[in-house]
Amino acid sequence: MANTSKRIRVGLVIMALLAILTGLYPAIFAFMPSSRGLFSSKPEVLLQSSWYIPLFMVHIGFGAVAILSGSTQFFEKLRLKRLSLHRMLGKIYVASVIPSGLAGLVVGFYATGAWYSKAGFVGLALGWLLTTTVAYITIRKGNIKLHRVWMMRSYAFCFAFVTFRIYLGLATAMNLPFSDFYSYLSFLCWVPNIIFIEWRIKQLQ
Repeated sequence: MANTSKRIRVGLVIMALLAILTGLYPAIFAFMPSSRGLFSSKPEVLLQSSWYIPLFMVHIGFGAVAILSGSTQFFEKLRLKRLSLHRMLGKIYVASVIPSGLAGLVVGFYATGAWYSKAGFVGLALGWLLTTTVAYITIRKGNIKLHRVWMMRSYAFCFAFVTFRIYLGLATAMNLPFSDFYSYLSFLCWVPNIIFIEWRIKQLQ
């Protein structure tokens, strides 16, 4: 039992560290042109539009805030000893999910690749917005247990920011052609997260 608890704590720390590293991505993206490789597959007309890049920056910028603030919500000691901080970070998380999720929903329709690439990213945005909304409604009603469950689901969608970067890095390291793997990432970055978190929720019940 002690070993299990230790593994969970280690996993949470690793999750938080990965979230912090991913949270730095918008700054890297903004100031290092070499990090904008994803745009190389976009039509020039789209890139020259007045809305696409600003909306994309809203998506990843608020997404970074969400993943950083949300990563603290699973540390039990923080919830118990610093309840006011927990609540403040929770509000920041929800307030960040809304613009990031809505921007991601629009950007998803212009995802590179086959139709299922677009479907995957749009599904991700919808799932993130829906689970976060339900998590917010349940805590407003005072149902802490149900709120925690829906927050776990919400953050599983949010953690796609991390898993997407991991899979993208692995595929690049393996020299896989971009067009061969990118469309699959639209589902791979979040579906396994949801499967794992549903397993975890059942373990806690």
